[in-house]
Amino acid sequence: MSPVLLFSFVIIYFLVLLVVAWFTGRGSNNESFFIGNRNSNWMLVAFGMIGTSLSGVTFVSVPGAVAKESFAYLQITLGYLIGYFAIAFVLLPLYYKLNLTSIYNYLSTRLGFKSYKTGASFFILSRTLGATARLYLVVRILQDAILESFHVPFWATTLIILVMILLYTYEGGVKTIVWTDTLQTTCMLLGLVICVVYILSQLDMSLGQSLQAMGEKGYSKIFFTDPSSKLFFVKQILAGAFVTLTMTGMDQEMMQKNISVKTLKDSQKNVVTLGFIMLVVIGLFLLLGGLLYLFADAQGITATGDKLFPNIALNHMPQMVSVIFIIALISALFPSADGAITALTSSFCIDILGMQRRDDWHDTEKKKIRQRVHLTFALIFLLFVMVYKWIDSSSMIGVILKVAAYTYGPLLGLFTFGILTKRTVNDNLVPYICIASPLLCLLLDKYQKAIFGSFEIGLELLIINGLITFLGLFLVSKKTVQTA
Repeated sequence: MSPVLLFSFVIIYFLVLLVVAWFTGRGSNNESFFIGNRNSNWMLVAFGMIGTSLSGVTFVSVPGAVAKESFAYLQITLGYLIGYFAIAFVLLPLYYKLNLTSIYNYLSTRLGFKSYKTGASFFILSRTLGATARLYLVVRILQDAILESFHVPFWATTLIILVMILLYTYEGGVKTIVWTDTLQTTCMLLGLVICVVYILSQLDMSLGQSLQAMGEKGYSKIFFTDPSSKLFFVKQILAGAFVTLTMTGMDQEMMQKNISVKTLKDSQKNVVTLGFIMLVVIGLFLLLGGLLYLFADAQGITATGDKLFPNIALNHMPQMVSVIFIIALISALFPSADGAITALTSSFCIDILGMQRRDDWHDTEKKKIRQRVHLTFALIFLLFVMVYKWIDSSSMIGVILKVAAYTYGPLLGLFTFGILTKRTVNDNLVPYICIASPLLCLLLDKYQKAIFGSFEIGLELLIINGLITFLGLFLVSKKTVQTA
């Protein structure tokens, strides 16, 4: 596949994004950047959030993991659906009632100022680590497929992509992202469907025949019943529910799009709709994974894991399908990266700098500060992508979920404690508890074989982390004294 041809399509695609950004970003202010003036269409938000929720990692890693884990990821996706219902009917009413711009302001109202700062800081840490891991995987593929032939170094490829993202998010923020995410999700899903149809035609199989062939090779198993396995269906469903509850419901990036919708009812429809769509889309990705391995077996292709889909799409498919793959991959990348940089900018400006509390800053000054923060996070992304290049893990989705287990656990504990109890916490001790909890989980994970034997702790480490945080908060709290 000609790198020049691929690069040409990438440039055309990016120019389309810039045009969309220009039309949607006109007349934007800080309110537009942070929450889209609370005027976003719920159907656009729901559809666009598919791309944000999945990312380039899902596009490559989920199909690549089928050989090792079959369709086990569908267990997690069933848990996602439970999590989306909890977000819609527990968290969203709370956020709308308080009229929040940053969801972490809830922690300030309920627990205290230091709890609020701690929650926001853990979000910034977690989203930075997770988003840069997603970005690294796609940059690596684009580097190998296109930029390497032009002798462009890896760091320059990363910088080019970050500059592209900055150009169309710099002014409009969420107001623009709601529309660009919709476009990008459309391209990603079209690419997914086209690849599935093409491989089925090449294998000369119907959908039913392909599923039968996958079953014979052990690719299509969904439910795992061994309680000691990390793939045990109860663990996976519970983990999926809590992953969604934290990585969506307690994540500023995901929720700033939801609270940009005009009414609570529409926002709830958005989240519930997203849950059902995700079930179907993840099922398609797993089907694609099985088909890719069947195709690889038939063609004698040895690539596995994250390298399987790019290898087949770029080296064993017609040029047009290769172009569709690259466009779909970029479409999966941009919604996760642009939303992350925008959300991190929002959270840092509002939660850490206290921009909304600073009456002595004029709107023009606030905009300049927000833009500088936006640029700073882009540079931080560049740095962390280079760190991931140095680590070079074989499956980035495993890295992302592990990062989430450690960094979202304290957020789970903080929000759960605030919602389920009426107790008053010692706010000064909250940061220490939230730091200690992931460290204890790190020790538990490292020595789990010595402690539990054959029993494996997987994604449920997130739940354990949240529980430790909750118990720690309970120990440093007291009953609220009711005043007459």
